[in-house]
Amino acid sequence: MSLLSSDLLAMIRGGVSVIVAARDAALRPSVMRAVGSLVSDDGRTITVFLARPQSRQLLQDLEAGSPIAVVFSQPSTHRSVQLKASRVALRPAQPAEELLLARYREAMERELANIVPDPAFTRAMLAARADQLVAVTFAPEQAFEQTPGPRAGLPMGTGP
Repeated sequence: MSLLSSDLLAMIRGGVSVIVAARDAALRPSVMRAVGSLVSDDGRTITVFLARPQSRQLLQDLEAGSPIAVVFSQPSTHRSVQLKASRVALRPAQPAEELLLARYREAMERELANIVPDPAFTRAMLAARADQLVAVTFAPEQAFEQTPGPRAGLPMGTGP
């Protein structure tokens, strides 16, 4: 069973902004925008894709064993969730995943169309060479509401 509701999984699978964070041994944060994401069919694992040149510190922190925090946010509504996990698996992105990443970019273009009408902006923001992509897979252990409002920061499924 997934930690996340089917409704939340549907949002995450759509065109949403994905921000990935970790920390080093001195607790200094490292943060980067992912250029795509993939949720497993059963919703138990999530893979985010990072461009190695822009994500060196973040990847170094994850490789050193840092926990991961990922925020998925729907720009048009600001609906957001933060997922955390204590472990990740890293690997080079596979050629077959290029189609998935293209679909993610298209979904983000649609999501941002009312905010940023020129799709060139979204394409530039998510541009990355396929041979430089790193897939970071994790099984969410904690989920927090991050949509602005009185529940922001609360664990999912708690409170009124």
